[in-house]
Amino acid sequence: MQTARRFIPQLTDEQIREKQLQGLRYTLRQARNSSQYRARLDSCGAQPDDIRSLDDLRLLPTSDVEDLRQGYPLPLLCVPPREVVRIHASSGTTGKRKILAYSRRDIETFSLQMARCYELAGLTPEDRMQVAVGYGLWTAGAGFQLGSERFGMLTIPVGPGNLEMHLQLLRDMGATCFGATASMALLLAEEVERAGLRDEIRLRKMICGAETRSEKMRLAIESKLGLEGSYDIAGMTEMYGPGTAIDCDAHTGLHYWADLFIIEVLDPATLKPVPVGETGEMVVTSLCKEAVPLLRYRTHDLTRLLPGPCACGLNMPRHDRILGRSDDMIIYRGVNIYPGQIMEVINAFPELGGEYQIALSRDERSLDHLTLTVERAQNRTSGGDAALAEALARRLHKAILARMEVKVADYASLPRTFSKSKRVIDTR
Repeated sequence: MQTARRFIPQLTDEQIREKQLQGLRYTLRQARNSSQYRARLDSCGAQPDDIRSLDDLRLLPTSDVEDLRQGYPLPLLCVPPREVVRIHASSGTTGKRKILAYSRRDIETFSLQMARCYELAGLTPEDRMQVAVGYGLWTAGAGFQLGSERFGMLTIPVGPGNLEMHLQLLRDMGATCFGATASMALLLAEEVERAGLRDEIRLRKMICGAETRSEKMRLAIESKLGLEGSYDIAGMTEMYGPGTAIDCDAHTGLHYWADLFIIEVLDPATLKPVPVGETGEMVVTSLCKEAVPLLRYRTHDLTRLLPGPCACGLNMPRHDRILGRSDDMIIYRGVNIYPGQIMEVINAFPELGGEYQIALSRDERSLDHLTLTVERAQNRTSGGDAALAEALARRLHKAILARMEVKVADYASLPRTFSKSKRVIDTR
């Protein structure tokens, strides 16, 4: 027998489909408030009243990150600017970030989807949530905190890093749940084990997001901290932020909120649906987003829809963990990085040539490492390599919020080819 839920609706398949149909019509009406969207819809003759079934979704045009770049700074805006109460942003391939606008209603939906995740993870308002993900323009910290407060938990907003402070507050405030990237969760678990602090803290749950973690990594975190359970959470700025999906105690995929989004999995080359259970590109349509609705938005994330009911009993569909990207984006310790961003920073250093190579690896603790090898400019000597590498590493951290090892090599020492250079070597 399922327990009563405050935030997660108990919906039949038929009820989900009806909500999706009505939400799709709303999204089409709302999208026509944007000149960008309206031009795309007019080109294919799409009107809200033309949507008679969910199959008609496939007649609509897709949207992409380019639509967000073209409308900078408030792309695809479908409400008057005075109704925008917040923005969040994520990184892009150029100096301009992808900025997403939020109405008051959007903020409420954002908090709702996170509250649902806490509920599915088995938390109660008696729990205490310590937040260790990024704040500011990034959506993660705001989302974790919004949902925690709406759920009714005491919230401890620390942010990433500063392991010593986190350990002190875990002891002093008695947090029972911790939200972090998988990498930080593992570092915390190892430090708790090393310092013998397990009996001094009250953690019972862990929620990890922003990067893929292996099953071995999940079990190591749970074992070192003595947790009842830990969960993978999904999300992206375009879909409010974190909380669009989360796995349950069955750990057989992530339940997504099908009354808030329609998820299609398409062949990235043909944009035709792939059979359920096969891998393709996740394409998302929002059902109640107000300021910037999503209309068949190509995420370029590769995943698959999972068939059949879940053992946990929740009748919300599931998708697999993100398996990779259909474009060239690198996900490193929870940060989205485009090689073009790295190249732009390198270009600011006259001491360096234009060639570079990125090497991604994973150590025995399942932690990701990134080594960037760059070449000195022609006729430059090696005397200042150490200082140059340090300066470049600092600039890269400031530009893309990721720390990496930098090595400076001789001019023309990296491989050359007549075709495209292989600048990213990923052995993870």
